[in-house]
Amino acid sequence: MGAPEPGDIAIRLEGVTVRLGGQAVLEDVSLTVPHGEFLAVIGPSGGGKSTLLRVLAGLLRPQEGTVEVASPPALMFQDNRLLPWRTALRNVGLPRDLGTGSGLDPGEALHQVGLDAYAGYYPAQLSGGMRARVALARALAQSHDVLLLDEPFAALDALVRERFNTELRHLHDKTGRTTVLVTHSIREAAWLADRVAVLRGGRIVAILDTRQKTHAPPAGPLEAELRGLLGAGDSTRLVVEPPTPPRLGWLPPTAALLAGLVLWEVAARALHQPFLLPGPAQVWAELARTPGEFLAYTWATARVALLGALLGALAGALLGYPLGKSRALERFLSPFVVASQSAPIVVLAPLLITWFGFGSVPAVLVSALSALYPVLVATIVGVREVPATSYELFATLRATPWQRLTRLELPSALPVMLGGLRLALSLALIGAVVWEFVSNQPGLGFAVNQARAYYNTPRQFAAIVLLIGLGVLLYLAVTTLERRVLRHRRAR
Repeated sequence: MGAPEPGDIAIRLEGVTVRLGGQAVLEDVSLTVPHGEFLAVIGPSGGGKSTLLRVLAGLLRPQEGTVEVASPPALMFQDNRLLPWRTALRNVGLPRDLGTGSGLDPGEALHQVGLDAYAGYYPAQLSGGMRARVALARALAQSHDVLLLDEPFAALDALVRERFNTELRHLHDKTGRTTVLVTHSIREAAWLADRVAVLRGGRIVAILDTRQKTHAPPAGPLEAELRGLLGAGDSTRLVVEPPTPPRLGWLPPTAALLAGLVLWEVAARALHQPFLLPGPAQVWAELARTPGEFLAYTWATARVALLGALLGALAGALLGYPLGKSRALERFLSPFVVASQSAPIVVLAPLLITWFGFGSVPAVLVSALSALYPVLVATIVGVREVPATSYELFATLRATPWQRLTRLELPSALPVMLGGLRLALSLALIGAVVWEFVSNQPGLGFAVNQARAYYNTPRQFAAIVLLIGLGVLLYLAVTTLERRVLRHRRAR
C-alpha cells in the first residue's frame, strides 16, 4: 500500500451520536481530518472529548452515524498504561508482539522520543515524563498513520509539558502522522494544531484554522520572569534509590537456627531422657548410620510432593481462571469447591486406596488435592486484580483472547499465583506425608511411623528434621523463582 496523499481523508465522522446511561455524550458530530493534519479538540470537562477519541479508536460504537478511519489508530491514554514487567523497549514492542504494530520499529520509536539509551529500564525506574515518552513511542510503533492523544501530558508539570509539546510538534512535522489531540489548554491547542475543533455539550460548535501561526503565543513580562527563574523543563530522570548497605538476609535465619540447636541441646541434657528428647548429636548419629535409606525416603516423599504440587497447581490455575473471569460461574461451582476442601485428606486417603490401590497414582492425587485450593484462590484473586485500564489498552491493540491471557492476565496475576504456589508446596508435602502414614508406602512419613512402632525416638527426630529441611528447600525454591520472575519489582 502506498503512502497516503496529502489531502486524502484519514478520519471521517458523519452524524455520530453516542448515548451513555441514557444521556447523549456526543450528538450529531460530523468531522473530517485529512492525512497528515494535526487536529486539536478542546472543550469543557464532560463535553465528550475523550468519548470522541474512544469512538475513533473503536472502543465505543455510536448508536447513530458512521465512523471511518483510514488505518487502525494508536490511542495514547492520559495515564501511560505501561506493563510493569516489561522493559521500556519491550513495552514499545508490545504492538509488534501482538502482530498489530504497523508503525516504527520499536528501537527506532524509542530513538524518536530520545530514550533509546533507556531501553532496558523497567517503568518503575523511570520518571513520569520518561514513562510518558515510552507510551508515545509505543503509539508510534503501533500505527503508521493515525495517532489519538488523550491529554497525554496532563499529569506533568508545566515546564516539562511545554517541552513535550515542542517535541510533539517537531515529531509530527517529521513523521507526518495524522494526529488528534484532546486538551484543556487553549494555548496548547492554538500552538500545536493545524486546526482546533471546539466541542461543547457533545456537539462541535466551531473549527478554527490555526495554520498561520509562526511561533508560540507571546508571554507576558511576569510569565517571562517566572520562566527565567524556573529554567528549562527536563523529564529525563531515573528513579534511583539511595545506596543501602550490603544485605545480610542469611544472617538472621542462620542465627535463629544456631540458637534453636543450642536450646535443643540444653533441653536434652537437662531432661536427660533420650527416649523423650534425644539431643542433636544422637539424631545426627542416627542419620549417619543409614544415610542411603534416609536419602531414598526423602526422594520418595519429595517426588510425590513435587508431582502433586505440579498437578494441583495446574488444576487450580485451570479452574481458577474461568472462576475469576465469571462471578456467576464461581457462585455456581462454589459449593463443590468448598466441599472438596471440607473433607480432610486423611479421610479421603483410604477411599483412594480402594479405588486405585497402593501405587503412585493415589499418592500424587492426595498431594494434588492438598495443593489445589491455594492456587485456585490465588488465580481467582490475581485475575480479578488485572486493571480494567490494561484491558482497554489491549483492546486498542486488537489483541486476541489468547494474547490477552498470555501477555496480560497471566503476567499480571503471577505475583499472587506464586504466593499461592508457595503455600501449595507446603500443603503438597503434608499430603504426601499423610498418604505415607495411611498407606505405609516408603517415605519420610513411613520412616516416622516405623520408628514410633519400634520406640526409636532418635530415628523419628531424624525423619522429622529431614521433612523440615525438605519443606524449607521447597519454600526457598519458590522464593528464588519469585525473585527471578518478578525482578522488575526490585526496581521500585
